[in-house]
Amino acid sequence: MIQLLYIAIFSEMGLILTLVFRSPLRKFVIMGLDRVKRGRGPVVVKTVSATIIVLFFSNVYTIVNIQNRKMEAGAINPTDEILMAMNLLQASLLGFMIFLALMIDRLHHYIRELRLLRKAMEAAKKQNRGFEDGKNGEGKGLGEEVETMRSKVKWLESEYEAKAKEAEAAEAKAEALRKQSEGSLLQYDHLLEDNQSLRNQLESIDQNLSQSGGKKIM
Repeated sequence: MIQLLYIAIFSEMGLILTLVFRSPLRKFVIMGLDRVKRGRGPVVVKTVSATIIVLFFSNVYTIVNIQNRKMEAGAINPTDEILMAMNLLQASLLGFMIFLALMIDRLHHYIRELRLLRKAMEAAKKQNRGFEDGKNGEGKGLGEEVETMRSKVKWLESEYEAKAKEAEAAEAKAEALRKQSEGSLLQYDHLLEDNQSLRNQLESIDQNLSQSGGKKIM
């Protein structure tokens, strides 16, 4: 389960980096995301998302139950401690995977908006040039239309700059997520070491119990 979560997280991080930086794969990734959002794709995506969210809350519920048992008993046994560590790790990875999926969706949306704005700006500039070329033979009404088109171009340029800033902010978030994933990998290694030490403790406890039981029978 944990290995599958790490594979999914690294795949999502690869998609984010592909969307953020210009590369030959970026066009194919955008086309693939466009197809996912058409036809039956949204239904499948919603089903998978609902399953992941259910798994996330299931892990959280298990962690809360272990905490409640700890508060009632005043201490936690090694088995519950191992279960709590594993569920905590799984919940963290699931939450991180959900967050990366939202980042991919927002990046795809911003890229599509930027493309539409660029096309609108190019069309407006071409139309503005045509008006400027023929404005000498036109009347006052044409001059007003030219001014309208200029204001429209300025608005589109401001929108483009705003979207570009949002894309830069998304790129910064993607870099922060990469650093956070490296930290989670270190945390996972520490949890594996703690898990192994707890297993060794359980084995030693079982051996002591078996030896004490053998002595009582004798």
